[in-house]
Amino acid sequence: MLDTFVVETFDAKDSAALVALWQTCDLVKPWNDPIKDINRKLKDCVGGLFVIHDESKLIGSVMVGYDGHRGSVYYLAVHPHYQAQGLGCLLMNHCETFLLALECPKINLFVRDTNVAVLEFYGNRGYALDASKTLGKRLIADD
Repeated sequence: MLDTFVVETFDAKDSAALVALWQTCDLVKPWNDPIKDINRKLKDCVGGLFVIHDESKLIGSVMVGYDGHRGSVYYLAVHPHYQAQGLGCLLMNHCETFLLALECPKINLFVRDTNVAVLEFYGNRGYALDASKTLGKRLIADD
């Protein structure tokens, strides 16, 4: 069944469906405007925003970036009705292949420490906690 799904480059016409997917997967937070995040990513000449459809229904997504030093992955989402079928792995394989083509040496990603299932998903793919702290500073407020 997994071979029936294809990872595609996101098309802006699917913005509303993508936001709905992210909301369903609890990825949208009040301090991040998802439409602004989509539009920012579409201006990124190095990274990518990729999706999976089941016919016309958008069921998966992932955002990938590369800064010349590390790759990053955000907004990995698979609609709950399609989870545990290998689509998350398909999306991550796509990200890893995309970044390897750019000669990216390492991927960093952020997972909320309360999201045990997602931590297990990445752990099963060989990802481990780094001995570093994440610091942040908002330069543009999305509210």
